[in-house]
Amino acid sequence: MASKKEIKNQITSVINTKKITKAMEMVAVSKMRKTEERMHLGRPYSEIIKKVIHHVLQGSLEYKHSYLEKRNNKRIGIIIVSTDRGLCGSLNTNLFKQVLFKIQDFAKTNVPADLILFGLKSLSVFKLYGSSVISSVTNLGENPDLSKLIGSIKIILEKYQNNQIDRLFIAYNKFHNKLSQYPKISQLLPLCSKENVLYKKTIKWDYLYEPESKLILDTLFDRYIESQIYQSILENIASEQAARMVAMKTATDNSSNRIKELQLIYNKVRQANITQELTEIVSGASAVSVD
Repeated sequence: MASKKEIKNQITSVINTKKITKAMEMVAVSKMRKTEERMHLGRPYSEIIKKVIHHVLQGSLEYKHSYLEKRNNKRIGIIIVSTDRGLCGSLNTNLFKQVLFKIQDFAKTNVPADLILFGLKSLSVFKLYGSSVISSVTNLGENPDLSKLIGSIKIILEKYQNNQIDRLFIAYNKFHNKLSQYPKISQLLPLCSKENVLYKKTIKWDYLYEPESKLILDTLFDRYIESQIYQSILENIASEQAARMVAMKTATDNSSNRIKELQLIYNKVRQANITQELTEIVSGASAVSVD
């Protein structure tokens, strides 16, 4: 059994750890409020432009954009949004499992995947896995700048327009509430996929575009893809802070329980030492009295 000094040192160490996890929990709570607010502020624009796109897709468009083409799957692209730092529970692990399952499903039909990585954790994992990484962005922070992301977004869109990839997905953690976040993989391109069309075409019609449909639709579709990617990043950042808050609270609670266990062990060792000392005193006194 460990000595009283060793147990005392363990208690001190766990108390210091508890102070750190408690501080990190409070920081995560503060950051979560800000990131959750940014995420909610971004949702209206993301949802409205999604409705506009879905409404446009109902019409019989004269201009056939490359984003609307159905192609045979020869190569896919996946945008993976992860965190830059750890200590957020199984948030990244659950997402990476879903992405690897997706990659493996396409690999069974000899369809390789090109990856765009947002976040340091995804970069470290998928480089180690040996995936084809064509671009990456790290150190996104709590309020990412779209201009920092636009270069990687253009790379993957150009590959799609040049027929170098045939389907584009985005994988991120969807924020449900403070205690629940779940990995989600959505298809971004092509837009005419059954996964994206919400309405059935009933009659043939189209908008009147001014100045021309090509200019407007090119810009609209690009803004739509950018908005969905940016909103996914905001969702992932809010999920990160919520998951870190829960993880640090769990660590703090576990530290409290461990301290109680160590204090109980310390008291038992202390009591055993006192009992041993009393036994030795009584034994010594008995020996003296016999003499």
